[in-house]
Amino acid sequence: MNMSVLKSIRIFFALALGYMVLAIFVTNSYYQLILTLVLIWAIFGLSWNIFSGYTGLVSFGHASFFGIGAFATVLAQIYWGLSPWLMFFVSGIIGAVAGVLIGFPTFKLRGHYFALSMLAYPLALMYVFQWLGFPEVSIPRVHDNPAAYMQFTDGRVYTLIAMVFLCAVVVLSRAIEASRFGMALIAIKQNEAAAEAAGIDTLRWKLKAIALSGAIAAMAGSLYAVVILVITPQSVFGMLVSAQALTVTMFGGAGTLWGPIIGASFLIPIAEVLHAELGNFLPGIQGVVYGVAIVVLITAAPEGMFWKIRDRLRSRKEETSPVIADQPVAANVTPLPARETRGLNPEIVLDVRNMSKNFGGLKAVQNVSFQVNKGMILGIIGPNGAGKTTLFNLLNGFQLPSEGEVMVDGVNMARRKPHELCQAGVGRTFQIMRPFTRMSVRDNVKVGSYVTAKSEEEAETIADDALRQVGLLHIAHQLAGGLSTKDLRLMELARALAGKPHILLLDETLAGLGKEEAVEVVAVIRRLSASGVTVVIIEHTMHAMVQLVDRFLVLDHGQVITEGLPQEVTRDSRVIEAYLGKKWVANA
Repeated sequence: MNMSVLKSIRIFFALALGYMVLAIFVTNSYYQLILTLVLIWAIFGLSWNIFSGYTGLVSFGHASFFGIGAFATVLAQIYWGLSPWLMFFVSGIIGAVAGVLIGFPTFKLRGHYFALSMLAYPLALMYVFQWLGFPEVSIPRVHDNPAAYMQFTDGRVYTLIAMVFLCAVVVLSRAIEASRFGMALIAIKQNEAAAEAAGIDTLRWKLKAIALSGAIAAMAGSLYAVVILVITPQSVFGMLVSAQALTVTMFGGAGTLWGPIIGASFLIPIAEVLHAELGNFLPGIQGVVYGVAIVVLITAAPEGMFWKIRDRLRSRKEETSPVIADQPVAANVTPLPARETRGLNPEIVLDVRNMSKNFGGLKAVQNVSFQVNKGMILGIIGPNGAGKTTLFNLLNGFQLPSEGEVMVDGVNMARRKPHELCQAGVGRTFQIMRPFTRMSVRDNVKVGSYVTAKSEEEAETIADDALRQVGLLHIAHQLAGGLSTKDLRLMELARALAGKPHILLLDETLAGLGKEEAVEVVAVIRRLSASGVTVVIIEHTMHAMVQLVDRFLVLDHGQVITEGLPQEVTRDSRVIEAYLGKKWVANA
């Protein structure tokens, strides 16, 4: 573990020790119960956070796992005499399996459709258990060796058990945050398409996340049943249960270790005390507390209290810190030979055959065929709506072709997923920049290295080398969200390079750049080409493209109208009429 991980764990353990000292001196049984419930709901919040906080896929259905764990523990003791000590771990296995079974079909949905579909699972389970004849079940009391069945007269023992469980989950969560697992999940959250293009198998990582999250949630439900003694389908599968996991996490700050702990420590005692004092007069007062918390969250700290405080402290630190000027990117590179005189490698690395894509009656791409030599720079041009980006999406697996083949090194990669194309050596940047804004520049690029790196050390070495190639190593520790357009373009190029591609697909990499900035980026691309990387680029800045590319492929209405050397294509009457216009010839 790195130093920041160890530091946060030390801070947590110091706070946990103080919490247990407080628990020792609490003798009132109800307040002992509240102390235990704070820990259980913090664990449940952390389980929700491992999935929804890190991936950004909001789950309204985590009560499914919580309730499964609770009922499995109670029913196993009632019918088979199994100890909750055993069922605590068995519930985790059941929760993990349930996570995969729920996640696999549901991950096909996006946005609010995913969130609402997750809500259906606990509601369905609630009615199933009621139909099965379990409107209320209780843990059987054991008088002979009750400790073997996790039954204690002193409530502080349950607080200790819950704290040990919480410590284990905190260590696991912090390890995930600092690992390849956590980086992949955060990348998925911030931009799933960019994560997929960087080589991350998003479905596999999401299934791992929901399985682990479901296991922890089910174990939390198991412990909750033992502590509460009596459970009902409504109390463990109800909407308020999922709402508590979501609210405590988002109130504290989703996507961070401290969020669920802050939220549970603040909201659970308030809700429980108000319920005890006012529950007879105001039933449902707990829901009111969570509703108010959400309103406060939306108005005061939309991303949660942790992020609000951290960003404020960081801004103060930046105000008082001396400003250090960025080192300029080295733009004076040794000029390459003119493109028209450069000899090309005869090896064909990309062979596109009869590629077509139909959207209903619209033919976006029609029978497009071309070949790209190793180390070549091919420029794809054409008017808006010509089908250029659609063609890129077909080459990179983001869309499935209606027909055609994409031969990469002699292997047909059509209809393969983006991460499979990345593993095959095809890198990609996007027309609209897709940074992982809350990650540093180095971490953004490191995500791209995971497709080949076998360890974190190797990933960091690859990331630094890619940043060095594009001239951004000096700002590796800056947050990506604060970069200029040029640096964002170069960072995305570095992220693609970190996957060690031999083919780069660049979608309008010069868009939004000034003349001098475009020159710097063009210099980087030419260096990459000189090193043997094959580049296929879409771009509208024709003066830069003429100096950059070896050949042009011109599209119009999804069809190839011509292909050839830059000086030939820019004088072709069909290209002038469809794309360049007569002014180009006059000013060329």
